[in-house]
Amino acid sequence: MPTDFDDDSTAQPGGGDVKGTNTAEYSVSDLAGAIKRAIEDGFGYVRLRGEISGYRGPHASGHCYFALKDDKAKIEAVIWRGVFSKLRVKPEEGMEVIAQGRVTTYPNSSKYQIVIERLEPAGVGALMALLEERKRKFAAEGLFEESRKRPLPFLPGVIGIVTSPTGAVIRDMMAGFIERFPAHVVVWPVRVQGEGSAAEIAAGIRGFNALRCGGQVPRPDVLIVARGGGSLEDLWSFNEEIVVRAAAESDIPLISAVGHETDWTLIDLVADARAPTPTKAAEWAVPKYSELKEATQKLGLRADVALRRVIEGMRAVWRAAARGLPRREDILALPRQRFDAVERRLGRALIANTKAHHLRHARVASRLAPRLVAERVERMGERLHVLSERSSRALVAIVRAERRRLDGLGQLARSLSYQSALERGFALVRDEAGAMVRRAGMIAGGQLLELEFADGRVSVAAGLPDPKSPTKLSKMQKGPAVVQARSTSKQASAGIGENPSEQPRRRHRDSGQGSLF
Repeated sequence: MPTDFDDDSTAQPGGGDVKGTNTAEYSVSDLAGAIKRAIEDGFGYVRLRGEISGYRGPHASGHCYFALKDDKAKIEAVIWRGVFSKLRVKPEEGMEVIAQGRVTTYPNSSKYQIVIERLEPAGVGALMALLEERKRKFAAEGLFEESRKRPLPFLPGVIGIVTSPTGAVIRDMMAGFIERFPAHVVVWPVRVQGEGSAAEIAAGIRGFNALRCGGQVPRPDVLIVARGGGSLEDLWSFNEEIVVRAAAESDIPLISAVGHETDWTLIDLVADARAPTPTKAAEWAVPKYSELKEATQKLGLRADVALRRVIEGMRAVWRAAARGLPRREDILALPRQRFDAVERRLGRALIANTKAHHLRHARVASRLAPRLVAERVERMGERLHVLSERSSRALVAIVRAERRRLDGLGQLARSLSYQSALERGFALVRDEAGAMVRRAGMIAGGQLLELEFADGRVSVAAGLPDPKSPTKLSKMQKGPAVVQARSTSKQASAGIGENPSEQPRRRHRDSGQGSLF
């Protein structure tokens, strides 16, 4: 696609039509894409020096957006999430850096930018400035306070070392342990230089602290973070914030042994102890066996001498106290004499006591006879017979009274029940569902009903009244229907199964009651 455009058109005064143009039309996307390719092909991979401006930390997506500027110009910059996690030096506001990456454009906003792939401070001076800035930051948080530092254990059972497993540092430290005091050493292998080394060192410190006591891997009593000497850039991993904060959060006492005696890093300031060299850290971690043995022997001799002196002193005091005490014979003479006198009196007293009890028993035995017990039993038996008769009479009286009360209640219940009303000639009306019918207005024509009398039940059907019989209507209660009975009881009102001579008398007897409707 062409990237330059020729315009041979001629503008007409007064806004007239353009004539003679031969320029092709392009969309905005086409033009933006052409510019993007032109910039990427023209510059490609560049190395750019500038000051970080507008940095606010990683975005929620993990990407970083900021700008690089100098005293005359500014260019937008972006670091993708995957690259940011691998950077040895993280960007900070106002930091002068050297960025390496690709120059490209962002068509959505018509801006060009650099996609950074590597980032490093602009010289040792910039690193020192960044180091001082971090030092002031951590000091303000109190991470370097002496009150936070803990004493090292005198004789640790397990020592944890965070260092490279292949360097000379671990060999020198192990030789120091063998020479001074053989110890149980657990090494957490990490990279001590380069990208990702800071994260590994911090993970090693936190990993040792996460071990449980009595687990498969023993929990160390003291930690050593070690590395050999090097330049400021080589030791920069131990100045990273993630390492400093991991050392500050360690519950296990930590010894920093990074570099030589003249080197210093931020982990040295936050550690509980800073050893000038890794070999010296091994000497600080454990005592020297020969010196410890010699000191133990000396202390043992001193303890023996002190113990003998204490025993001799106590013996002298005991002897002095013993001389002031009376003799044993003098102490026991008077009690022994009293005991002999009491012994002689005790024999005579026992004989006199036995005789007194014998006389008392003889006097009491004369008053005891079987007839006294028999008479008492006879009197109690008579009394028990009288009480038994009284209880029987009382029980009979109570039963009679309760029976009379129960008969009265039963008679009252029968007089209050609806069966007594049926005995007096009344009837109970129910519908098909068995519900009681209390009003004539509740009955519809042709409805099946059930009449209950004292001697049985009758099924009836309700019919309409005869309008030609006014006299009969006047005697009947006004309602929507007239009942036509169909007998279902054992003694039907129609006289089925009865002697015909009895039907007039039944009709005569029933005519005295009158109609219920």
